[in-house]
Amino acid sequence: MLLGALGLGAGLAAWEHAQARGAPVEARPAEAADVAHAPPPFARQECRTSDDVRLNILECRPAPTRQSAGANDPTVLLVPGWCMPASIWGAQLGALGARWRTLAMDPRGQGDSEVAAAGYTPDRRADDLHDVLAGHERVVLVAWSLGVLEALHYIYRHGSGRLLALALVDNSVGEPPAPKPTDFIAQLRRARSATVERFVRSLFAHPVPESQIIALREAALRMPLEDSIALLSYPLPREHWRAVARAFDRPLAYIITPRYREQSQHLQQARPATRVEIFEQAGHALFVDEAARFNGFVEGWIESLAGPPSS
Repeated sequence: MLLGALGLGAGLAAWEHAQARGAPVEARPAEAADVAHAPPPFARQECRTSDDVRLNILECRPAPTRQSAGANDPTVLLVPGWCMPASIWGAQLGALGARWRTLAMDPRGQGDSEVAAAGYTPDRRADDLHDVLAGHERVVLVAWSLGVLEALHYIYRHGSGRLLALALVDNSVGEPPAPKPTDFIAQLRRARSATVERFVRSLFAHPVPESQIIALREAALRMPLEDSIALLSYPLPREHWRAVARAFDRPLAYIITPRYREQSQHLQQARPATRVEIFEQAGHALFVDEAARFNGFVEGWIESLAGPPSS
């Protein structure tokens, strides 16, 4: 089931278990916290989808005087997870945006995008990605959680022609072992606000400001309940995601927490060129928990991508 693939229930269970034990939460280094939560000066733009839904996009780009900037530079597009806003990528917009044009999208119904009456399906969400990418070439697509599946389905529907590379962040890619099923949907229907707040808190292994928890909770509640559940119920088998990931014909990075270690081993066996990076001490939102390390890995990986994308 898709819900298990997202690891939502697993994250909640781990967080609740730690709370029950009274386990201390490891403090994050001050530098990483500052990077993750400082408010960088984002520009905003809009994209109208092919079914006329307004999507909000945050943007950071290098200063015009940067010597190494060039027409052949990649564009980075960051895709958030289930019901999360583009702003959760704040540390990446600031760091990667100092090097390359960097965009973070609010998918439909999320962040500051339009809460559309329909379109919470894998095909439409993949087509939304296609609309956002229109006019862009040499894109490094970085997708987290539910965004992993939507990025893979985008490639299935529209191909890899606009992409330079793909980074999949902390979700199942259909390799064994299958994540265990959970009752997260039942919890949402029973007590949505409390369940969403527990979910948001479970994203992080290290402390984040309470104001950010509240903002993410409120963002996650914007979408109508049944539409948010539809995003957890894509009617596609696990083998679909596995086949697309294995067949992807550009550089691929799989950036994960330990629960996907075995999946990464199977993916590397089938696709040896895959770069795997495991964050042993981070939560599901590992790019917030360890922003400096995540940004450094992605920067180094992008720098290693020499030449035009293969055909």
